[in-house]
Amino acid sequence: MSKIPVTAVFDIGKTNKKFFLFDENLTEVHSSYIRLDPIPDEDNFPSEPLAPLEEWMLKTFKEALQHTAYQIQRLNFSCHGASFVHVDKDGIPCTPLYDYLKPFPEDLLARFYEENGGKMTFCRATSSPPLAMLNSGLQLYFIKYAKPDFFKKIAHSFHFPQYLSFLFTGEKVSDYTSIGCHTGLWDYEANDYHSWVDREDIRKLLPPIVPGNTLLKTKPELGNIPCGIGVHDSSAALLPYIQQESEPFALLSTGTWAIGINPSNKTPLTKKELKQDCLQFLSIKGDPIKISRLFIGEEHKYQVEKMYEHFQMPMGTYKKLKFNATLFEKIRDFRSKRIHFHYLKPEDYGIEQAISNDWSRFSEFNEAYYTFIHELTDLQLAALQLVLDGAPVAKLYIDGGFQANDIFVGMLRKKLPELTIIPSDFPNGSALGAAMLVN
Repeated sequence: MSKIPVTAVFDIGKTNKKFFLFDENLTEVHSSYIRLDPIPDEDNFPSEPLAPLEEWMLKTFKEALQHTAYQIQRLNFSCHGASFVHVDKDGIPCTPLYDYLKPFPEDLLARFYEENGGKMTFCRATSSPPLAMLNSGLQLYFIKYAKPDFFKKIAHSFHFPQYLSFLFTGEKVSDYTSIGCHTGLWDYEANDYHSWVDREDIRKLLPPIVPGNTLLKTKPELGNIPCGIGVHDSSAALLPYIQQESEPFALLSTGTWAIGINPSNKTPLTKKELKQDCLQFLSIKGDPIKISRLFIGEEHKYQVEKMYEHFQMPMGTYKKLKFNATLFEKIRDFRSKRIHFHYLKPEDYGIEQAISNDWSRFSEFNEAYYTFIHELTDLQLAALQLVLDGAPVAKLYIDGGFQANDIFVGMLRKKLPELTIIPSDFPNGSALGAAMLVN
């Protein structure tokens, strides 16, 4: 029996690490995933478990090469951003893969902005809201001055997707989608690295930039298979929609973060938008795309756990709930029952923030959960408006975890009646986009 030709993709999220096989029609025919516990870095802060991840990826790929039903003909990677892997002259990681939530020393951050014309001037030039470690380019500055012994060992610094490609191919490259992902590295007016990169002598650590559809080859022991250079997951998630849509549209790509993307919006960033976590990405060709970000996945996880605890409900209860218009109208009147957000800052969008949460104010779990999602979608609406203003669209696609949340989607439809809102046909959009890039 002849084997089915497939494209393999590793889709590495912050929570789930997934492996997919897509057939010639880019239909998913196989998937597997793993969750890996963080590893403490030298400061005892959780960091990405890089060694266990590499071990799982290589083992999974070698097993797939031996599969009796499938013949791997292409390989690519989609990956969460804001993460750098630094290797020594032998190509071995020489620092932890620092978590983007790790604290950045305030005095060092202040010094950096002072050296670069002030915080908001720098942020506007690089289309990067001031996010400390989430501005992944600044991690190099952090290592240089806070961890000089580590810095001396660094020969090459890879964005995470390109490190995974390097792991399989041995080739050192950079790509636009990672560089343009709120890194603080790219000067959007100059269309080149920002001047601080050369002033700190960091450009030499960054591999050459190549187009996003570049094909390399896996190492001989991994089959000499055509292999992509990896792609930032939010940029990858956009590709299937761009291919199928001829009219302007927006995408809300959800997971740990909700990323609102409007490919048609080329309007320049304002300082106010930057403060609201609105920025620009670079496309696979190096063109700017306006996006907004909201940390809704972690917020949802935190609040739901508190609700389960208070109402003594089993895990997964919210997944069984369906949108109920009557209950929605009822909770809209609960203005005295606002939710206090743990991670999000409603005040950044002109929305009132509750002082604290007292779950006993709610008569039941459903009422509390509806109130929370009502507040969350108000915030999501405000964040989306940042990319819709100036470049209106008729359709909004929602993919990722929240596209399956009937209450979240139902409330957005009520609040955005002028848009056709479509839960995505591409639930694994970032993996599919990565597969498209190498086909």
